Amino acid sequence: MLWLRGLVQSHLDLRFAPEKGVETRVVDRPGLWMQPSALSDLVADVRAVARETLPDGDLSYGVLGGDMERLKASVITLVYDRESGRPIAFNALAWMPMTLRGRPVDVLHMGLVMVSPAARSKGLSWILYGLTCFLLFARGGMRPIWISNVTQVPAVVGMVTESFAQVYPTPDDAPQTFEHLLIARQIMRDHRHVFGVGPDAGFDEAHSVITNAYTGGSDDLKKAFEDAPKHRQDKYNAFCAARLDYGRGDDILQIGQVNMAAAQKYAFAEVPRASLPGVALGAAFLGLQSLLLPLLHWLDARRPWGTLRPAAGPRT
Repeated sequence: MLWLRGLVQSHLDLRFAPEKGVETRVVDRPGLWMQPSALSDLVADVRAVARETLPDGDLSYGVLGGDMERLKASVITLVYDRESGRPIAFNALAWMPMTLRGRPVDVLHMGLVMVSPAARSKGLSWILYGLTCFLLFARGGMRPIWISNVTQVPAVVGMVTESFAQVYPTPDDAPQTFEHLLIARQIMRDHRHVFGVGPDAGFDEAHSVITNAYTGGSDDLKKAFEDAPKHRQDKYNAFCAARLDYGRGDDILQIGQVNMAAAQKYAFAEVPRASLPGVALGAAFLGLQSLLLPLLHWLDARRPWGTLRPAAGPRT
């Protein structure tokens, strides 16, 4: 049965229509399991959106270059126009392995978002910024996921602050916890390449600001304050103007969490009412997969699953 095959697949490749007129595809770590031809098609769709967004820009940044190591650690969300089948937007998130209080943890970096100029009035922000995180949270059995975001765009700073939990920094003087500081230090030490920040960039730990950030591959993304999209609440615009030197090319590094509170807020405040049933169904499917998949692995004694398999019985 098709639904059962979907439940037992070990990778995430989810297609559904979250709202009228568009189809969304969410793919987790495609470089680990996707066939080369399918992977090339996926990267081609991402590059098609980027080419419309930055016609004169460098298309080798991040997943745009098709680097296999990046694709092994990426979560790619593509939005297609249902009538034409043309890709019109994408979001490329990145998993970053770290250690927190002596335990391994994967932090999800918000990554690169691009929307075709012709699709910028379609209201896709709730899909591109929150939907993938919400689905990954459901697939992970609703365990909290640490997230990070690097930006100089006030609208994005506000979106992250309002969409996630325990975010630092914010205009509201949210406290910087020990976890925030540990994650930020590991990001700047080991994962600068994920968001195109060179080794010459500085980091102000107290304010979580990356100075001279646009020298490591993300050069074409640098903006003047006047050109950066603003948030509807002016406190985010004033916060970025005061904290960042746009001439030098600074970014804010935000750390936060996807947890139950953030998921509930996203579902009831960000998702359009007409799209909520489809999103809830997708989340329920992934939540069931996270519970059923280990059980099916456990019960299947014919295939090796490492430590996740039935006991072989007493040894003689």
